[in-house]
Amino acid sequence: MTQKLAIFPLQLVVFPGENLNLHIFEPRYRQLIKDAEENGITFCIPTVINGGLLPIATEVRLTEIVNKYPSGESDIRTVGERVFFLEDYWKTYPEKLYPGGECRELLIDFNEDPNINGEIVNLTRAIYRELNIDKTIRSVKDGFRTYDIAHYVGLKLEQEYELLTIRSATERQRFLLSHLINIKPELREGKSMQDRANLNGHFKELVPPKW
Repeated sequence: MTQKLAIFPLQLVVFPGENLNLHIFEPRYRQLIKDAEENGITFCIPTVINGGLLPIATEVRLTEIVNKYPSGESDIRTVGERVFFLEDYWKTYPEKLYPGGECRELLIDFNEDPNINGEIVNLTRAIYRELNIDKTIRSVKDGFRTYDIAHYVGLKLEQEYELLTIRSATERQRFLLSHLINIKPELREGKSMQDRANLNGHFKELVPPKW
């Protein structure tokens, strides 16, 4: 079964449970956020890579409008929820400025092995110590899951998207653990991890693609 959802394509990946802060400035997406605030609608963020719209997207829900500016722009907080496959894409949702699409929900296995997650947490903390990254990684006991660190371990955008497409909890853990084992902190991955950790919590001002 499919459902119609508003679409907000961006050059990033959103994971279930992720808190995403955005600066909204385009009129079409200002209208989308207004509808989310007033009518409680959710919207999907599909990933754009090299100008191409990829089909796996994460539904996000508006949780707070932090700032509203006289220009109509705003700073918002959202949270990632379900994962969808984009069956069809429309340049504009019916009677709206923003895009829309026909979406089919994908069921994600969240039942991750706590022992493997313990390895992932320990390895990540060790790498962070080596790089002097001051970022807290919650413990398995406190509910750690792989999505928690997906943006902060030096994955390229293409790799983050690949991780989002993995519906099996075990395969997702193996993917991340393999990446961590092969990280070379002194090279590009280390710099990427430091940069991403420092940006955590900022309001991202991203220019949505135009087709």
